Amino acid sequence: MELSSKKKLHALSLAEKIQVLELLDESKMSQSEVARRFQVSQPQISRICKNKEKLLADWCSGTANRERKRKRESKYSGIDEALLCWYHIARAKAWDVTGPMLLHKAKELADIMGQDFVPSIGWLVRWKRRNNVGFGARHVLAPSFLPEPPPPGLTSQAQLPLSLKDFSPEDVFGCAELPLLYRAVPGSFGACDQVQVLLCANSRGTEKRRVLLGGLQAAPRCFFGIRSEALPASYHPDLGIPWLEWLAQFDRDMGQQGRQVALLLAARVVEELAGLPGLYHVKLLPLAASSTTPPLPSSVVRAFKAHYRHRLLGKLAAIQSERDGTSLAEAGAGITVLDALHVASAAWAKVPPQLIFSSFIQEGLAPGKTPPSSHKASEMPPVPGGLSLEEFSRFVDLEGEEPRSGVCKEETGTEDEKGDREGAFEPLPTKADALRALGTLRRWFECNSTSPELFEKFYDCEEEVERLCCL
Repeated sequence: MELSSKKKLHALSLAEKIQVLELLDESKMSQSEVARRFQVSQPQISRICKNKEKLLADWCSGTANRERKRKRESKYSGIDEALLCWYHIARAKAWDVTGPMLLHKAKELADIMGQDFVPSIGWLVRWKRRNNVGFGARHVLAPSFLPEPPPPGLTSQAQLPLSLKDFSPEDVFGCAELPLLYRAVPGSFGACDQVQVLLCANSRGTEKRRVLLGGLQAAPRCFFGIRSEALPASYHPDLGIPWLEWLAQFDRDMGQQGRQVALLLAARVVEELAGLPGLYHVKLLPLAASSTTPPLPSSVVRAFKAHYRHRLLGKLAAIQSERDGTSLAEAGAGITVLDALHVASAAWAKVPPQLIFSSFIQEGLAPGKTPPSSHKASEMPPVPGGLSLEEFSRFVDLEGEEPRSGVCKEETGTEDEKGDREGAFEPLPTKADALRALGTLRRWFECNSTSPELFEKFYDCEEEVERLCCL
């Protein structure tokens, strides 16, 4: 007796399933009649009717593969959806999307989501089929160009480089390299050392990069025993800014966030970086060499310097109150590069986001017709006691008045006359020292503080110090 052969399963593609739904809606055919026409079983037609809304949504999305017969959900559906979202953003901005780039992005997204996933070529092929992705013609970004001076009478918005329009304000960054006489005091500039400071923020003011200080030629003694990753800002021992290292780290950070951003730079810096290895997530946009517009608005830079000098004078005043007979210049001579690093980090944090946002618009570096209203009083620190507004303003702009051709090396320990004063390295504080310091600080607050809220901040610091002591 010959066994009957097993009935062959006939699966319908998405396009055919839509035809089934149209037949059922527009004609009086029953599900059984439609099943016979498409040579499938009636239960399969019934399942198509139950999934009607989902099938129509896939059809209308334009991303589903209409010839695909079975839709198997990926084990990593979250990565699937995130990568598809990134792909659509990239294509909308005409980025050059390639297979290796998608594999790299999928791995980054998996790391961000905390999933142990390594995308393969086979996975990428299936992902493309699932989402109807085909590279087709390659879309390459037009190279950034130097904008020509606008005709007279045009607003600053007309100077906006066209390539900036491809990015949202949150993804447009500007950075500035500026000299800083980090321990200058009013009326005494001769013993001041100079460092280079790199500031970077996005045009919304919602994201500020870590401050970077480029300083003395040799590592200052004040950094002995310090863990650089624990500091609130970065330090580079050379006077210049390490652009290659900084940009590479910026590119990695943006890649981890799955972002493509624009970075405004001076034309001089971009020319120096002509041999820079490829950046995958940061697009350099040089400003015209003849342009007077800085890549980071000058008002933002000045606000940083004002907060820095205000905080420095407060620190020096505290030193003077502790040491009777100490002049302001003598107190300033004791400020180290490590002190300057902390003061610079605090000053950068004080620059308000609304000032950054409005300044980018005023300079024509971000889209917007009118800058948002801001309170001028909150943008700059109050004038320190003992100085007039004019004197403090001149102190803030000290570098412009007193350019320095050289750099002092008071902290390097290379000068013989500094040996007796600096001597051996200061011993590193122990856990017991830290706990005793906490007790001393709390006692001092108890005797002198007038704000109960101050203790809330102290408790956070105390808890963190105690946690570190238990490690």
